[in-house]
Amino acid sequence: MILFPAIDLKDGQCVRLKLGDMAQATVFNDDPAAQARSFENQGFEWLHLVDLNGAFEGRPVNAAAVDAILKSVRLPVQLGGGIRSLAQIEAWLAKGIRRVILGTVALRDPGLVREACRLFPGRIAVGIDAKGGRVAVEGWAETSDLTAVDLAGRFADVGVSTIIFTDIDRDGVLKGLNIESTLELARAVPIPVIASGGLAAMDDIHRLLQLDCRILEGAISGRAIYDGRIDVAEALQLIREARPC
Repeated sequence: MILFPAIDLKDGQCVRLKLGDMAQATVFNDDPAAQARSFENQGFEWLHLVDLNGAFEGRPVNAAAVDAILKSVRLPVQLGGGIRSLAQIEAWLAKGIRRVILGTVALRDPGLVREACRLFPGRIAVGIDAKGGRVAVEGWAETSDLTAVDLAGRFADVGVSTIIFTDIDRDGVLKGLNIESTLELARAVPIPVIASGGLAAMDDIHRLLQLDCRILEGAISGRAIYDGRIDVAEALQLIREARPC
């Protein structure tokens, strides 16, 4: 299990949204690169970045902040938000992004996901964000009729490296992860799944380390880390101790 600290970028700052609402953004650091270094120094193994402006505008917006992060840390980085073309995917991978997350385009243009997986094996993730059980796109501004399991099933055999599943109804409000829905998705497809949205306390860490959650690749945490609601050192130690020898 991997604990991914989240850096959500809005207007060049590190923020957290409440329920995906850009109007409800709390700024936690106006220097995303410094935040990334702090996460590296705390012992995290990966970084999860989202270009929030990009997700709404359909194009990369916070590229300067992402570039600064890549220059500041050695950790592998996964990035999503506004990535809608093969050229953008290739450019980010060339800059050092380890894994590109495709969200809206996975629904709008599944052929692009298949082609990206073919060209860049092991480096393409699909972000599936659900609101009321239905897939949401365009920075969560639009909700489709498709379920998360339905969308994930379309990519079961194309080489997607991981699926990042976010329960929008819990994102940023510290209600706890939606373990039931996340496990339902993980059991439905042969693709590793990362849980996102709502991780609130050490109880969530303990829950993720139970036997039934071993099917998951990990979980993303944002506000709970920034607010100090989880003890990072303790959480990372528990995760290391739970890994098979």
